[in-house]
Amino acid sequence: MEQVIDVILESGRSGLDMALYILLPIMVIMLSLMKLLDAKGILSWVSNKLAPVSRIFGVPGLGIFAMLKLLFVSFAGPIATLTLMDRNGTSKRYIAATMAMVLAMSQANASFPLAAVGLNLGVVLLTSVIGGLAAAAFTYYLLTRNMEDGIPQETEVHSASEALKDKTVMQILTEGGQEGLRIVVGMIPMLILALFLVNVLKVTGAIDLLSAFLAPVLGLIGLPEATVLPLVTKFIAGGTAFMGITIDLMNQGLISVQDLNRMAGFATNPLDILGVAVFAAAGARVSAVMRYAVYGGIFGMVLRGVMHLIIF
Repeated sequence: MEQVIDVILESGRSGLDMALYILLPIMVIMLSLMKLLDAKGILSWVSNKLAPVSRIFGVPGLGIFAMLKLLFVSFAGPIATLTLMDRNGTSKRYIAATMAMVLAMSQANASFPLAAVGLNLGVVLLTSVIGGLAAAAFTYYLLTRNMEDGIPQETEVHSASEALKDKTVMQILTEGGQEGLRIVVGMIPMLILALFLVNVLKVTGAIDLLSAFLAPVLGLIGLPEATVLPLVTKFIAGGTAFMGITIDLMNQGLISVQDLNRMAGFATNPLDILGVAVFAAAGARVSAVMRYAVYGGIFGMVLRGVMHLIIF
């Protein structure tokens, strides 16, 4: 019993340390800036300007808005946009392509904190755009090419924060900071639970068995045995858990910066059990095309992963 209590306390200390000293300052600043850009209409302007190009890949203007929210806010950022697409008559092919793109791209709540410990953010954003658009095109032109859904409809993108336009810059920044704080507070339970689960697996020896089984496979692509744990954690518990475990292992010196950047193409995305479940709840029409989106997302994730292995 005493050993269990020690594991709980150690998991709690590690989780709070990451949340307060890594996640909190990054998310507060990023959310404040994104809230300001949204309130001033800059995000919606960019989305509408890029829409003619993005439609070539099967992604409408609202899809670009979802992309920006994912890359610079958090994995939950695109949910409101996907819900709007579900309700406003957007083509299911557009929805499936947009969803595949989102599943293949990097989520800000994992990539920005990891940038503080060596993740090459520029490369991550570049491969996200390439992999995401490839996933969208693969889904739109191949996976859903026979899907009958009427005439594709598209809605002009408007700011999601119309109520903020009459507020001062300081008020907007403050509200963005408060939203960032809420996101970080919401992450703390998952961080602690993920760290606790991993510590329990270590104590019971399950990690050693899993590592022995998967290490030869990862070795073929140049990843050390220590990366088994964060990768398995990611696909079970999500990007936040992956980020927490990875930072903990890096602090112990078990994973290098190069290992982190090589993993990033496969792991910094919402394509996991938790992410798929959350996005599927955005609406009935989103849920109906989720199978195609997952296949497309896997295509984009593998493409990103190969790019990272080549670059790093």
